[in-house]
Amino acid sequence: MIRATKNRNHAMVSLAVASLLLSGCAAAAGSTGRAETASAPPPSSSASAAAQTAGPSEASKMICGQETKDDISSILAVKQAPHTADNWADSTYTCTYHLADGPLVISVKEFPDPATARKYFDALQGKLEAAPIRGLANLGFPAAQTADGSVIFLKDSSALYVNATGLPAAVGPQKVAPTDFAYQVATTILACWKEHH
Repeated sequence: MIRATKNRNHAMVSLAVASLLLSGCAAAAGSTGRAETASAPPPSSSASAAAQTAGPSEASKMICGQETKDDISSILAVKQAPHTADNWADSTYTCTYHLADGPLVISVKEFPDPATARKYFDALQGKLEAAPIRGLANLGFPAAQTADGSVIFLKDSSALYVNATGLPAAVGPQKVAPTDFAYQVATTILACWKEHH
């Protein structure tokens, strides 16, 4: 059992490194249709109530941006970017990727401060009965995963939730488990966030 856990952690760290290498975030500011200035707040900064009613932060929009679409296409080895549908409600930006094998749902819930974000993360982890991701695999953030394809990360005032539970047991040409696929997508997005922090 310990050996299996170590092998899984090693595989997750390898996926994280692969995700960071795949990540192409240089043009993220232009992908949303709005120019991003040096003073634009990253997803980790405190968002005012007015900003939350106005819409998602530029960083949150990255989950449905061209870079994420390209990375998912690369992971799945598909030539055309998958169709997406996005939504902003209750301070949550959601992007649903309509993949050939089923939906991949990525969401970012924004909070006014890290403490409130942490309470939400802890509650979601409990609701999903998600196991903590430990060691190098969590990239230094609070993180958790379920066996059936959900991965959550907390970065300051934003909670990232990648839900691949609607996908089959073997995803993409590498035939990875939905949880591993969700983890790879999540770490790719986190790499973009770190680059624009």
